[in-house]
Amino acid sequence: MPTEFLISALVTLVVVVDPIGLVPTFIAITAGLLDRARRNVAVRASLIACAVLAGSALIGDWLLRSLAITLPAFRIAGGLLLFSIASEMVFGVRTVRQSQQAEEAVEERVRNIAAFPLAVPLMAGPGAITATILLAGRGNGELERLALLLAVIAVVVVACLVVFLIAARIAHLLGATGSAVLSRLLGVLLAALAVQFVIDGVRATLSG
Repeated sequence: MPTEFLISALVTLVVVVDPIGLVPTFIAITAGLLDRARRNVAVRASLIACAVLAGSALIGDWLLRSLAITLPAFRIAGGLLLFSIASEMVFGVRTVRQSQQAEEAVEERVRNIAAFPLAVPLMAGPGAITATILLAGRGNGELERLALLLAVIAVVVVACLVVFLIAARIAHLLGATGSAVLSRLLGVLLAALAVQFVIDGVRATLSG
């Protein structure tokens, strides 16, 4: 089993999706809903996000080839995008933006808040989709690595579902300070992973 690939995929997706960081947004989006309705939103959002990310892993590479985009170029672009997300997390910008999207969704009375903005773009956003395609590319077409990536996607989505179901308890346990500190620590880790993506892309371009 390619343990290094498994760990890299798990850490990358956990950091990018940031299940714990989505707790305040989930609470804001589902404010005023009954407990049963909250559970339904959590389950549906998780299923949609899982489908989007799994689709990215399965056909993302084919899509790149169809558009004549090389994987090294996508790695560089994806690394820069992930670094942008990481900087938002470190400086606390991402939480503010997610809260604004949640408030806009509530104000506009979106019929299916599970699909938007919870599943897309908060759970399966550009960063998560980019990371998934990059990880699938690193698998070099090996079925074992692709299966591992799909399993990691399922694990991360299940983690999101669990924290959504116990969102109120987590928010009370962490508090505002705890959530802010955790988000910044994850942001630094994501920044390092993003830089590694860029280095891999540049190295592949130069060697090719």
